[in-house]
Amino acid sequence: MVIFSVSLAAPTPTLQDRTFSTSAVLTSSREKRERQRLLYKQMDEGLQDANVLWHEERMKRRFLLFLSVSSVFFPSSSSTGKTKSKNPYDERRLFELNKRIQKENNAPEDFPSFIREGFEVKVVTSDNYIKRDSGLIYRDFEVGTGDCPKAGQQVTFHYVGYNESGRRIDSTYLQGSPAKIRMGTNGLVPGFEEGIQDMRPGGKRRIIIPPELGPPVGPSTFFSSKQFEVFDVELLGVKDCQRRTIGFYSDVVCT
Repeated sequence: MVIFSVSLAAPTPTLQDRTFSTSAVLTSSREKRERQRLLYKQMDEGLQDANVLWHEERMKRRFLLFLSVSSVFFPSSSSTGKTKSKNPYDERRLFELNKRIQKENNAPEDFPSFIREGFEVKVVTSDNYIKRDSGLIYRDFEVGTGDCPKAGQQVTFHYVGYNESGRRIDSTYLQGSPAKIRMGTNGLVPGFEEGIQDMRPGGKRRIIIPPELGPPVGPSTFFSSKQFEVFDVELLGVKDCQRRTIGFYSDVVCT
């Protein structure tokens, strides 16, 4: 096999070739300038598009920030209408806690339990208790005999007062003398007067008074205005009362 090696010399450019080369260079320069102009135009349009996108993104962030702040300070009605679901485990835990505290305070037998979550309270009692439409709850241990007290009559009674934890707050037994007061004179806590107005002398009753029937708010009251009160009451007697006047002196005598 024979291998040939051939070298070809470059042709000498003619005048026509040189003219074509010059026009090609000029054409190339114009095309280069045109490409640069188009590139600058595209860059300028790109910057404008970038500015528009940046402005839109900024406005979007401001809008989202406004929505988040508005949702905090001005919650919608749908969110405020939601109610917190009760957890049975939490209620059981609060019930057992209340019972344990009552046991430490030596609360009496069959004392009601109170499941409290803030200002919401659930009262748990045995089936022996009766609840009235006013919210008052009571249980009779002894009914008694005779007539129920009427407005203007004087009632004599012993009582022991407790709070929700079963701690004793007040007692006429410890004071050594029963309480005496006339019915219908606003001298009693509304719930207390409602609870004894249908008792009979000799009767013993436990009264559970809700806050709305409790004492007025003030430093002189024994109980919190937001708590239930429990009273064990023994009605001793009922007397008729008459007003008498001697000279400039006037009083009420109950016999």
